[in-house]
Amino acid sequence: MKDIFAAHQAEYDSSPACVASAPAVVTLLGEHTGDTDGIVLAAAISFEMKVAISPRKDSSMRFFAMDLNERKRASTANLKYKREDRWANNIKSVYDYFSKKYGFEGKGINVTISGNIPAGLSLGISAAVNMAATFALKTVFEFDLKPEEFPSEVCKAQSVFWERPVPLYDYLACAVSGPNSLSVIDLASGKRRGVPFLGEEWEFVLTDSKVPRVNIENELRQRYEDCRKCLQYLSPQGKRSLREVKPSEMDDLMGILPESIRRRCIHVVEELGRISEAEDALAKRDAQAFGKIINKSHLSLRNHFEISCPEVDWLVKRSLEIDGVLCSRITGPGFGGCVVSIMKAPAVAEYRKRLEEYERIFGFKAQLYETSINGGLHIVQ
Repeated sequence: MKDIFAAHQAEYDSSPACVASAPAVVTLLGEHTGDTDGIVLAAAISFEMKVAISPRKDSSMRFFAMDLNERKRASTANLKYKREDRWANNIKSVYDYFSKKYGFEGKGINVTISGNIPAGLSLGISAAVNMAATFALKTVFEFDLKPEEFPSEVCKAQSVFWERPVPLYDYLACAVSGPNSLSVIDLASGKRRGVPFLGEEWEFVLTDSKVPRVNIENELRQRYEDCRKCLQYLSPQGKRSLREVKPSEMDDLMGILPESIRRRCIHVVEELGRISEAEDALAKRDAQAFGKIINKSHLSLRNHFEISCPEVDWLVKRSLEIDGVLCSRITGPGFGGCVVSIMKAPAVAEYRKRLEEYERIFGFKAQLYETSINGGLHIVQ
């Protein structure tokens, strides 16, 4: 990664008053339970976004995305969403919210953004930028925001600015502290708890399938609506959530609801159970049991929730044939996108060879990223 300190100095002729960093987040289980206030198992990984901030003497805002070599401008007096501002809207949103809450409106800032989080893989780039920017703003303007308040407050800032609900779990996972820890995130309570991961011999490998994705929002909206229809039959009075539904109850809906609708609900109900099982396996340091749970989740995403595709299924299947690969699963919204695998280092070379075969068969040149669990939000020294 380029030196953000030097880039900021060169761009604004002043050193940054603070540089903050926040990690990427990869979801291992539960991302499609969020619509039912579900539970998510996620990891903060070593990719990161950095935000450098220095105060100005006027009320202007200057933004520099050094990796894109793009610049944007705004005024603190009129901070509204503008489509053409693209990535700069993230900084505007947290500045607008926290400046009004803590009383530093009108104080201009220079901002530099840089990072190495791969784009398009649902690794929480926006959440990382927003969390890092807020930490830098807190340091520069010295307002009192407690560490445990960061995820909910930053997520709220986004929801207010964008005028729509923003998922909380990336923010909670992003704030994790301590090495080698995963996050179990309860979306009903808005709380997270850390669980120790397996030994250091296991690496995270992300594979961008390069499969073009279209019409994802409509497809996912239909699946979430199917789950709501299913719950209406199980709880006509609306007093239960899918978290309270037992897998055995799904059998009672056979012949009552279309099978496609029932399958969607089966995935959510069973996925919630898998997260509890995964937490138990991690507590016992049982790598094989944990791997089987992750693999079952992929099968369910393929067969029940139906968001996988032949290319992704091929990557998952071929990776699991390699000695030293513990598990593989599609992650993110699906319909292409990213596969997350957990494997030992010696297995990576063989997996790379499989990607050459993947390109010959499907015509897509997959991109592989090696990463590891890393600490969360912090100030860069």
